[in-house]
Amino acid sequence: MDLYEKTGNILYILNVLKKYSDEEHKLSTSEIREKVNEEYGVDIEQRTIRRNINLLQQKFGYDISTYNDNKIGYYMINDPETDFEPGEIRAIIDTFSYSTFIEPKVAEGIIKKCKKLQNIYENNKIKNYKVYSPKGKTTNVEVIKNIEDISNSIVNKNKIKFNYWKYVIEGDRIEKQIVSKPVVSPYAIIYDKQQFYMLGIKEGNDEYFHYRLDRIKNLEELKEKIEIQKTDKEIEQYVDTSVEVFSGDEVEIEAECDGYLLGEVFEKFGKKVEVQPINKNTFSMKIKANPLGFKLWTMRNLDLVTIKKPESLVKEIKQVMSEAQKRYN
Repeated sequence: MDLYEKTGNILYILNVLKKYSDEEHKLSTSEIREKVNEEYGVDIEQRTIRRNINLLQQKFGYDISTYNDNKIGYYMINDPETDFEPGEIRAIIDTFSYSTFIEPKVAEGIIKKCKKLQNIYENNKIKNYKVYSPKGKTTNVEVIKNIEDISNSIVNKNKIKFNYWKYVIEGDRIEKQIVSKPVVSPYAIIYDKQQFYMLGIKEGNDEYFHYRLDRIKNLEELKEKIEIQKTDKEIEQYVDTSVEVFSGDEVEIEAECDGYLLGEVFEKFGKKVEVQPINKNTFSMKIKANPLGFKLWTMRNLDLVTIKKPESLVKEIKQVMSEAQKRYN
């Protein structure tokens, strides 16, 4: 055995314990020796294995159950403070499988990394596990990097610039086109309806804009500092009252809703919404929110929501319904 193999002994043993051991699969020194030989083509004496496991415990702080503890063998004990539980790993895998904001190959890479965080027995359980992800995943591979770069810019209080694309109609074709190249002061990243958005103020404006991260290309952090300062409380208040990620003035809105929507109302509007039962099947709600966003939410639940105030929003809904009725006559 050469010097490199000897110095690698402790890593060989550690990796075998992580990959092949748990409370239900304890390994004897002879089994660890066999696995190291299979994985790395290296033969380690059993006394060397015991010595290195002792070193992993005492010098590196790994929680390893030994023969003295369980009278069977060795296994790596999961630390709830630092190690993911199998259900947590599966939740991460599901999230990246379903999410439309992650390009498929990037999602596959993240899932592969997640699987390396657990042993072969847990991975075996999800070998044939299928997640039926939606169509329409983004093709923008920059999304993860955008999250990192925007987060850094927020911490550094620096402005950013980027190319922003949208779908446009060009003659008889639908194309993706860069529609703007804004300089923006970023304040927060928002997750809504399976999409990440950046909340920021565009150069020359004083109102918030929302940018979908999967439509941002060639993002660059500038040295220019953010001039309009926003506190965490101001940002949180805005996010709480922003509906359908639309910016603009907030108004007092009152509506009556079918009881079916009760859970969604609390999930969508949080603690800011006031709710009162009308009867066992209906409730009223009051909230200060963006009217355009609330109108779009109402239109999706038209048979379950009746807006009562403000009158201007009631008129808009009536007009939309009237125009829609004409198109279907």
